[in-house]
Amino acid sequence: MTILDWLDYAGVAVFAATGALAAARKQLDIIGHMFLASVTGIGGGTLRDLVLGATPVFWVRNPDYLVVCGVVGIFVFFAARLLESRYRVLVWLDAVGLAAYCVMGAAKGLAATGSFAVAVVTGVLTATFGGILRDIIAGEPSVLLRPEIYVTAALAGAGTYTALIALGATQEAAGIAGVLAAFAIRGGALRFGWTLPVGDPRPPRDPDDVM
Repeated sequence: MTILDWLDYAGVAVFAATGALAAARKQLDIIGHMFLASVTGIGGGTLRDLVLGATPVFWVRNPDYLVVCGVVGIFVFFAARLLESRYRVLVWLDAVGLAAYCVMGAAKGLAATGSFAVAVVTGVLTATFGGILRDIIAGEPSVLLRPEIYVTAALAGAGTYTALIALGATQEAAGIAGVLAAFAIRGGALRFGWTLPVGDPRPPRDPDDVM
């Protein structure tokens, strides 16, 4: 297996674990754990394949990914109660999954289209969409609405990977660098509260005052 194969399975497994942990926080049954694990684990990759026209999507071509999600969901169902802070584990596992999947998504986008711009976009979509689905279904605060950096970390990881490939680096070197860049930025955001400047913080004016 190449480093991209490892990143693919790692991204699915880690995101599946975050989905199962979200189910544990909502005290769902074992089927709920497996469902949220699967939706989160394959959600980003499914959107990527649909955007690229790569159908059937990856988990239909290789059902092993569904097996991985199901096994992770069952494991978390029995092990989650041993974790002192499920939310803390969830957000850090999400950071690991984001780092792995932004590179994997960029690599698949580049292989399918040859476009570095498309590769960056597919890397971001792959890394973020599963977490967005998880939060919507579980009723958790969306990762997009939290103040700390999230999508930017995926953008940095995918961008690092594609830039290094463009400069002639090997897939292994570019992949490792992309993962480290994404995880460093997302980890720093979680640990130190890094944020980007926001828009005008003043409340919007009443429409009747504008007319």
